[in-house]
Amino acid sequence: MENPTRQLATKVVEDSRGRVLIVLCTFNEIQTLPQVLHQLQLVAPKYDILVVDDNSPDGTGEWTQQQTSQVRGLHLLSRPHKLGLGSALRDGIRWCLGRDYQFLVNLDADMSHDPSQVPRLIELCDNAVADVAIGSRYVEGGSTEGLSAVRMLISRALNRYATQRLSLPISDCSGSYRCYRVRSLQQLRIDDLTCNGYGFLEEILTALHRQGAKLVELPITYHVRQGGRSKLSVADAWGALGVIHRLRRTQ
Repeated sequence: MENPTRQLATKVVEDSRGRVLIVLCTFNEIQTLPQVLHQLQLVAPKYDILVVDDNSPDGTGEWTQQQTSQVRGLHLLSRPHKLGLGSALRDGIRWCLGRDYQFLVNLDADMSHDPSQVPRLIELCDNAVADVAIGSRYVEGGSTEGLSAVRMLISRALNRYATQRLSLPISDCSGSYRCYRVRSLQQLRIDDLTCNGYGFLEEILTALHRQGAKLVELPITYHVRQGGRSKLSVADAWGALGVIHRLRRTQ
């Protein structure tokens, strides 16, 4: 029997009811980016891909630039140095809003997110079920593989704290595997979202929820990165907490 995920992927790609931009934010992802792009070409060959690279010392940006002449719909946005995930996503959103797209998908470039789930996230937004479809580790059916027990405990606790403090109707607000309806992003004042680090993930969800966007979660399995080194630091975690407290005060 044919894999149901592949059936769904084929349906969504061939339907092509909306133009989709897939955004990959990179810093030293040369070990995994080729595999991510290959998998995306298998499940979503008609969608555009934007790599936002922060001048990776390992040559990620140079490799991507070479591939733009060979891979249809692949684009590179080069930045001068490492400016943070939130800053990269904000620039990717600006790039998207300047063009004719209906959906923006973001996922990590280190294979911690399974690219085969992209069509399912798009479908949730494409059939008007959601304005934001979130790949969630913490709903029924979702899971995390490869993390230590301590990191899993901290991650769950921080997510629970953030969703409660910010009154978000979801379980996973810090994961970056998402599909956004561009119409909802257009209603944001993107320059008012000022967090340059990982706290941007909570910041943008909170802004979208407050303007009435419908958030829906899709269970996924999160895998520990398959190459390179994690960019998440203690400073990023504290920064995210600071964003949560700031957003709470503005409710």
